[in-house]
Amino acid sequence: MFKKIVNHKNFWRSVVTLAIAFAVLFCIFKWAIEGFSFEFISRDPVVFLLSIGLGGFVYGFFVTYGKFWKKLKENQK
Repeated sequence: MFKKIVNHKNFWRSVVTLAIAFAVLFCIFKWAIEGFSFEFISRDPVVFLLSIGLGGFVYGFFVTYGKFWKKLKENQK
């Protein structure tokens, strides 16, 4: 089932879309929590961007996997 899901036509496009949406929303919320100051990025921008990218990818992968798994299970019945 795993290979079938990750090889689905639109799976990776959905993962990337959700990862970008997560990263943008996280940055907006983080910016607002920090008092609309970009100091949270200037601490170590490389680590910040890598962690946002990895977090977005993990979030996008799990949410998309669940969505496609449910869709394929419904189609099997």
